[in-house]
Amino acid sequence: MNTELLNKKIKAAFIGLCGILAPLTWGGVGGGLLTSCSDFLEVESRDEILLENFWNEKADVEGILAGCYSRLQDENTVKRMMIWGEVRSENFVAGNLGNEDGSLENVLKENINALNAYTSWVDFYDVINRCNTLIEYAPAVAAADPSYTQSELQGHIAEVRALRSLCYFYLIRTFYNVPYSTQAYIHDNQKMDLEALPFNQVLDSLIADLRDISDRRLAVEYYPETKPNYQTGRITNDAVNAMLCEMYLWKQDYDNCIAYADKVIASKQKRAEEKRQRTSSSSYSVNTTQTRYNGFPLTDGSLSATYGSNYYDAGYNSIFVGGNDDETIFELIYDNNATAKGMIRNDAVALLYGNAQVNGLLAPSNYVSDDVSGEQYQVYDAKNKKLDTRAYINCISGSSPLVCKMAMESAYMNASTPSNPKSYYIISGSWNKDGTWNMRGTNTSNWVIYRLSDIMLLKAEALAQKMVDGNDPEILEANSSLADQAFLLVNAVNKRALAQATSELTDTLVRTDYRSKSQMETLVLKERHRELMFEGKRWYDLVRHSLRKGDSSDLTSAVLKKVSTNQGFIQNFLSNKQTFPYQLFWPYGYDEEYNVNLNLQKTHNPAFGSGKNSNIDTNN
Repeated sequence: MNTELLNKKIKAAFIGLCGILAPLTWGGVGGGLLTSCSDFLEVESRDEILLENFWNEKADVEGILAGCYSRLQDENTVKRMMIWGEVRSENFVAGNLGNEDGSLENVLKENINALNAYTSWVDFYDVINRCNTLIEYAPAVAAADPSYTQSELQGHIAEVRALRSLCYFYLIRTFYNVPYSTQAYIHDNQKMDLEALPFNQVLDSLIADLRDISDRRLAVEYYPETKPNYQTGRITNDAVNAMLCEMYLWKQDYDNCIAYADKVIASKQKRAEEKRQRTSSSSYSVNTTQTRYNGFPLTDGSLSATYGSNYYDAGYNSIFVGGNDDETIFELIYDNNATAKGMIRNDAVALLYGNAQVNGLLAPSNYVSDDVSGEQYQVYDAKNKKLDTRAYINCISGSSPLVCKMAMESAYMNASTPSNPKSYYIISGSWNKDGTWNMRGTNTSNWVIYRLSDIMLLKAEALAQKMVDGNDPEILEANSSLADQAFLLVNAVNKRALAQATSELTDTLVRTDYRSKSQMETLVLKERHRELMFEGKRWYDLVRHSLRKGDSSDLTSAVLKKVSTNQGFIQNFLSNKQTFPYQLFWPYGYDEEYNVNLNLQKTHNPAFGSGKNSNIDTNN
């Protein structure tokens, strides 16, 4: 490819707006889910407007802000959240249609090189540059437009600073060392070939930026009840604190991780109690919260003899399909009537998840899909006696395993005959007991980036890491307080998933089984696996665990559970001590990044070869 032409292509992608700004509509929000075409999260392109004629009034700023969110919703961006954060783990194998995407098939085989399409990061840098552009130009608009107040300006800049931090956090967790800039790239004469900065340096910059937003409370705390999409679909103070919680965990600063988790939990508890006192439609009761969820305001999924609907059921409070759930902290919102309104659909989920024989490129591995039916109980604990609803609503086993999570309109367990757990089955509008399947024609499930159970388990992980290694009675006693706190969090998440009435609930996890640091660490990692499966979290969890441990043995063991061939290659590659930890991350893309930005050659990923020619061999 012509280098000059390619450079222009990359500059256009990095700028996102190709040198000219395409503003996006943004109006008020009604009481329903994206009820009008003027909604903030309903975006449509207008005619392109030259830069110098654009930044004149508040609506211009609001249009670009809406564009930052809509770009995150884009199919290519969400696909990367899935593939970067999940697909290399033991959760996925190729569906019957997987060979339609050679790059995805190679990711599943751990056969990644710089030519793989999913090494492209331009979608995230597009969002970053939109955010940087708003930060640069919005202050002049506030000075020129009296209707654009300083408090609104401050809030908008806080939002895009947080969105920028989120994008960079995805990039460093995926590529390790990445180019970092807070400068807007608008003009053709700007130098684009930035050097990649070290992981920890970028992470520290993100934390400092978010700390400033959180400490000064620059982000919105609560949006009006009349704008439910805003509370979960836009950056709030809770979303900023959730990001800080996870970033501090990667930094191995466990005290700060716990402190910011506590901020999120306290905010959710306060909000839930206020809602309970104000309305009878709250998604939880005091009794359920105290007895089932150990005092944490998780969304209730216990409805008569059916359980698990809290994860997705359009008819009830649910996290993914219903959306705007009380448990959710930040999500990408899609509309349940997208086609009629010209809205954005969740095409990434529609393409990758669901029926692997009909339209899904991915399928759950036998390791996770047959775990319960085959009575392996490596993912879902045998103590649950097949009561864990997540074993069924995440996926279903069989000759053609299906990824159900976010791909079905509704699913829950029928527990009408508790004396016979094997009789439990999922019933839903699109999947019947006989196994017939009708895929959702238009997938509009929300893509949740942070929710309360995720933050609770991040805090539990930090608590476990503060424990001391060893099994001596003195050490176990010294660890007891931290272990108690971690277990309380894990047990609450676990109990929510059980197909038992609160009045009949029996803990399937027993505190005395998890006394040592290693036992508690394993429990937390397994519970995150069960709770957050297919949500773009698993690979990042395994990488974080490997970095902390100093080797990739546990990650390698996990990945090998899904493969029956090529085990030797995967074993050797993932376990290579000479290239640790680089084999856990991705190479820079050749066509769109590496060949254009020669500075990246200084920091290329040594586990994936030099990238200097088109015949890049993995682990060259």
